Amino acid sequence: MKHLLGRFLASILGRNKAWWVEIKTNQPACTYYFGPFDSESEAHAAKGGYIEDLEQEGAQNIQTAVQLCSRPEQLTITDEWDTPVGGFSTPAFSGQP
Repeated sequence: MKHLLGRFLASILGRNKAWWVEIKTNQPACTYYFGPFDSESEAHAAKGGYIEDLEQEGAQNIQTAVQLCSRPEQLTITDEWDTPVGGFSTPAFSGQP
């Protein structure tokens, strides 16, 4: 309830900022945003779970920051667009044998 009340008051007062956890990894080369959170302490409390999940997935050189900002345009940003998604080298319906 406290969470909803905070969001409601923020929208009425025109404050479009919230607390976000930013996590950057070198392998894979990604930036992740998790949130929004109503408070800095709430974001810090959640941060450990996100780090643990990324470590279990094999992410390396994890760097974190908690910041008050507007909603990021993208929640996951990667430089590795040339890596096939799902292990497929060509689209399933590419028309190629």
